Amino acid sequence: MTLAILEYHWVAYLRVWRSSVVSSFVLPLLTMLGFGVGVGAYVTGGVEGVPYLDWMVPGLIASTAVQVAIGDATWPVFGSFDWNKRYFAQAAAPPRVRDILDGNLLFVVVRVLMSAGAFLAIAAAFGTLHSWLALTTLPVAALAGLAVATPSFAYAAAVSSESYLSILFRVGMIPMTLFSGVFFPVESLPAALEWIAYAFPLWHAVDLSRAATLGVAPAWPALAHVLYLVLWAAGGRWLALRQFTRRLVV
Repeated sequence: MTLAILEYHWVAYLRVWRSSVVSSFVLPLLTMLGFGVGVGAYVTGGVEGVPYLDWMVPGLIASTAVQVAIGDATWPVFGSFDWNKRYFAQAAAPPRVRDILDGNLLFVVVRVLMSAGAFLAIAAAFGTLHSWLALTTLPVAALAGLAVATPSFAYAAAVSSESYLSILFRVGMIPMTLFSGVFFPVESLPAALEWIAYAFPLWHAVDLSRAATLGVAPAWPALAHVLYLVLWAAGGRWLALRQFTRRLVV
């Protein structure tokens, strides 16, 4: 039944896919032109021996995955509980609560892969990829998406008002995007902030993606990065399943 829930979300998405296609290609292009080419022109000598645009692109791929995942895991989830009652309708049918949750999470992964794939294609067109290992940024993006989507599902299922969702973006997603090594090395931060950056799941995805696109070794062992992201995803799913069960099982 999990795949049936995924199919439901996919069919619903096909009705509005045109609105997201533009943002999936135009926003990465504008971001690369604005930050990579515009700001990069002032970064003489590049970063860590590579041009600033090439250094920043993998961070943008990872951060885009995280932003898409959190976006699809907040208002759509809250709305499915409190606005259109979609989850309650699904729970009244054969799907179990875990099917409802996992099917929706799989759809988020599909959305993340589509956005990350579009960004990767544009990055390739700009000649910023230095290794065929850059293709591994896609599974990294999927794992990073799950790492942030699962706790966001739990949060969206627990809050009583949509105004709380904005707080998640202000105190969660925005600081994480700014201080996870997307735009500058985290080593340049004060020691306390540097360790906070390491605690963010996004930094681990950024480091893995940067190593893949540049063809270098990551700052931390790749297995440590993967296990940390899996821990976030597993812990978040456990919390999300608890909240979904609390809301849907009478």
